[in-house]
Amino acid sequence: MKMSRNFRVALVAPVLAFAMVAFAEAQEKDPLPSWNAGDTKQTILDFVARATDETGPNYVAPADRIAVFDNDGTLWTEHPMYTQLAFALDRVKALAPQHPEWKTTEPFKSVLAGDMKGLAKSGEKGVAQLVMATHTGMSTAEFETIVADWFKTAKHPRFDRPYTELAYQPMLEVLDYFRDNEFKTYIVSGGGIEFMRVITEDVYGIPPEQVVGSSVKTKFEIIDGKPQLTRLAEVAFDDDKDGKPVGINAFIGKRPVAAFGNSDGDRQMLEWTAAGDAATLMMLVHHDDGTREYAYGPAGGLPDSPFGHMSQSTLDEADASDWTVISMKNDWSAIFPEAAK
Repeated sequence: MKMSRNFRVALVAPVLAFAMVAFAEAQEKDPLPSWNAGDTKQTILDFVARATDETGPNYVAPADRIAVFDNDGTLWTEHPMYTQLAFALDRVKALAPQHPEWKTTEPFKSVLAGDMKGLAKSGEKGVAQLVMATHTGMSTAEFETIVADWFKTAKHPRFDRPYTELAYQPMLEVLDYFRDNEFKTYIVSGGGIEFMRVITEDVYGIPPEQVVGSSVKTKFEIIDGKPQLTRLAEVAFDDDKDGKPVGINAFIGKRPVAAFGNSDGDRQMLEWTAAGDAATLMMLVHHDDGTREYAYGPAGGLPDSPFGHMSQSTLDEADASDWTVISMKNDWSAIFPEAAK
């Protein structure tokens, strides 16, 4: 039986109309829904458009689309202390029965007494002592298990949520948007590389081999007839400040075209990225929202905090160098994933 032409058109027309609407909706879908409309959001969209336009002068080949992100304060919250420091404090308490001398020895004495001001007085040297005492003297496999177990139960003291749920929703969207446009995303952080690698794939979609961080020395040994890597109480590499470009060169092997940070420790990474010949994007997350998260650095609120400090001089450099400063308060409609939903 033959269908009339009009009947065939009547059948096909609704299907075509539905397909056209679906296509239009897909084209209009906002890749950054937790970013408020404005210059900051548009800067990201424009950069990706330029870098992926094969006919334009700023085209970047997929193999060279390298984007690097600091972790603490850039991808997830870093107050009231770095997540890794919270882990170290819990480890001190767990290991204390094996070390009675810690009751009278700083900085362990302050940690066990819950005296954070006393711990702060010990400065970076004291924090380094805590890290060495709690992160070494075991195999890399044992350390990974200890970290993974801690993340299963540890919660942020203010938000009462697992640390892994406190990644910034707007930055998760940037990571997805970049990867959708054939960018390779890396973490370049002053945090411990093996501490971060335990959770970065689940939280950010960034696999362990795309994480660059600080590290301790490891030693190959045969223990009970089996080979293992033992973590030693000695720093191998400090991936902070000018160490970040060094780490990028050593572990990635290419200069990034996009870099995101939030503190003075990220300046050299942004400077290194900006010096490239390709289209570039440099962005700094400014913590100026004391209601939904924290306000610190030039934003006030926590002016004396040692964590994620961004000085006015870094903001001045951003202004002079055409870097984009992201205002958490004004540019982000949501901070954490739950609020975005």
